[in-house]
Amino acid sequence: MQPNTLLDAILDEAGISHAGLAAHVNQAGRRRGLALRYEHTAVARWLKGQRPRGQVPDLICEVLAARLHRPVTLDDIGLGVPGRPGTTSTGTLSGFVERATALWRSDEQQRPHVLGAPAVTGTPAVMPVWEWENPPEDTDVSRGGRHRVTAADIETLRAARAHYEQMYRKAGGIATRARIVGFLNAEAAPLLRGSYTDATGRQLHRATGGLVAVAGICAYDSDAHGLAQRYFHQALRLAKASGDRGLGAYVIALLVNQSLFMREFRQAVAFAEAALRTAGRHITPALASDLYAMQAKAYAHLGDAGSALACIRRAESAAERIRRGHEPDETGYVQPGLVNVQVAEALLSLGELAAAREHAAAAVDNPAHDRGRVHRLAMLSTIELRQGNAEKAVVTAVQMAEQARGMESQRLRDRLRAVREHLARCGSPGTTEAAELIDGALRVPL
Repeated sequence: MQPNTLLDAILDEAGISHAGLAAHVNQAGRRRGLALRYEHTAVARWLKGQRPRGQVPDLICEVLAARLHRPVTLDDIGLGVPGRPGTTSTGTLSGFVERATALWRSDEQQRPHVLGAPAVTGTPAVMPVWEWENPPEDTDVSRGGRHRVTAADIETLRAARAHYEQMYRKAGGIATRARIVGFLNAEAAPLLRGSYTDATGRQLHRATGGLVAVAGICAYDSDAHGLAQRYFHQALRLAKASGDRGLGAYVIALLVNQSLFMREFRQAVAFAEAALRTAGRHITPALASDLYAMQAKAYAHLGDAGSALACIRRAESAAERIRRGHEPDETGYVQPGLVNVQVAEALLSLGELAAAREHAAAAVDNPAHDRGRVHRLAMLSTIELRQGNAEKAVVTAVQMAEQARGMESQRLRDRLRAVREHLARCGSPGTTEAAELIDGALRVPL
């Protein structure tokens, strides 16, 4: 189940509490001869994604319509049924915009049923990727609204994406997410509901898609995996509306990374293949190298050494073709050394320690943004410990802890804890100092 953010948003607009809605639904039901006994807990379940039974969805519409003095449909409250009359707008781009902006609003308001929602698996996880790959395409994304969207508006969104990406890299996703979600609500949502031609609309959806992808990265970095997944799915839909296949492939790379974290290794392989196949010539060398490297990690975890090594070769070949200045802004994260650290992780899973250390050391020797350097040092320290080289591992771990200080990132905390546990098991001289430094970095409040 996914949280019903449309119902949440319209309840907020109507100024009605969970208990108030339950009471009004019970009252409306009595007028139809129904003996209903709903309480606020039932409304909480509806907001989490449970569909009310029988006539209750229609009763909710009736109650809210009377409160708002305007018609309210099942689509408006997120309870439309595909194929049922009056519910066809759920698949339209305008219907998507309403659902997307409702999620942003719920996130900004820190709704627990949104923040704590688990990531979906199986068909619900795969369908957004399938829909991106396959027809129908958006033939016209123009829209009529009160505010005319200009080139300056779109440039503002692009600049904001770059700003929040840099903030994420320096401070972490936990500190950045509230800011980017506030910007989506205040600036991006009104533009999506504005007036624009098809050409301007495609630029608008592309710029917004880039922003939403960064919001998803920040949610992922905050351990809000269900929320992150919904942002990635939104960014994929916006990419399709923009007509930019390369942007869609970049978003799928983010889904691949999340799949790896959730240990959905076959899904990671399939998603990467979908991006490479569907985007085709629109995939840049930087993005191709990252997708192949992540596939290598997935295959390594699955124990398929042959496929992992083949993907490593493809990743290295693509990395050699990267031309700085010829890549879109979104693939700027594929910095020199990134493929090395990805390959090191795959080789570590395969038990190839010497080759893994060579790649990890090469990654550390290349410049990287702050959080990227922490990840690289963590990987190198882990490999050195696995090799039995405790002295070098301690030196590397000290550098990692000093670099991580002040960052608010759940993923970095995971890395720090993992290295600390390895050091504790090692028990060699110098590990106490390194462990204390790591503890200091972990004491940063999240």
